[in-house]
Amino acid sequence: MKYLVFVTLVWAFSFSLIGEFLAGKVDGYFAVLLRVLLASLIFIPFTDFKSIKNSLKLKIMGIGVVQIGFMYLFFYNSFLFLSVPEVILFTIFTPIYITLIYDAMQKRFTPLYLISASLAVLGAFVMRYNGINSGFMIGFLLVQGANICFALGQVAYKSLMQQEKMQHIPHLSVFGYFHFGALIVSVVAFAIFGNFEKIYPTPVEWGVIFWLGIVASGFGYFLWNKGACSTDAGMLAIMNNALVPAGLIVNLVLWSRDVNLVALVVGGSIIMLSLYVHKIIMKKTQAVSV
Repeated sequence: MKYLVFVTLVWAFSFSLIGEFLAGKVDGYFAVLLRVLLASLIFIPFTDFKSIKNSLKLKIMGIGVVQIGFMYLFFYNSFLFLSVPEVILFTIFTPIYITLIYDAMQKRFTPLYLISASLAVLGAFVMRYNGINSGFMIGFLLVQGANICFALGQVAYKSLMQQEKMQHIPHLSVFGYFHFGALIVSVVAFAIFGNFEKIYPTPVEWGVIFWLGIVASGFGYFLWNKGACSTDAGMLAIMNNALVPAGLIVNLVLWSRDVNLVALVVGGSIIMLSLYVHKIIMKKTQAVSV
């Protein structure tokens, strides 16, 4: 539990640090590359390169490719089109995607989930009721791409732990492969799409990048997964949702901008309501299937 609380506080600052110091100033692909590279370097001394099966290495790398590699590419670019509070609130869709992915793996579909998803979308648009444009739509879709990647990674990691009995393998010995997979994506993306005119961060921007790479990504993902393995699913869901208000409080208190608080509160409340409705539907469908 203590690991989840610590990481939630760290990640709550990450949203604002990216939006306020890096977005539009440092090339997003370059920032992602540096962040993943720093996280990878931390785990090299702890990584077991000999006794871990190659098939397991590739599977963990594959999860890292999706959950961190592709997720970061979507996530960083979303800040070019949305405000920090909007990005934070739109991440609440992740639990819905996790449920849908689990259902897909079980080869079933629950139409009632469309109700909660529709409510969440409505809440998102209420926040921008007088400013919906192509830029907003692109930003919204980019965050959803990040959410889907993060959801896919969580589902895949949990399934892998069950299949390979990874609970008997020290996390430190294999977690490096998670970042190594993401590093491959980051290098390729920067080589193809990177803006080489924006790869000269200021000292402050370097400090933000080092914090995000070493603390938020390196230690953050490791401690989050470690904490997730020692708590129940209900508490894990609560801590996932706690990131939204924590991130909003940090941004509004420390980096308050000219935001429409009424639209933000109303839209955010509808999004929160969608999550509550989603949980009710989940309980009903689970009760019927038993």
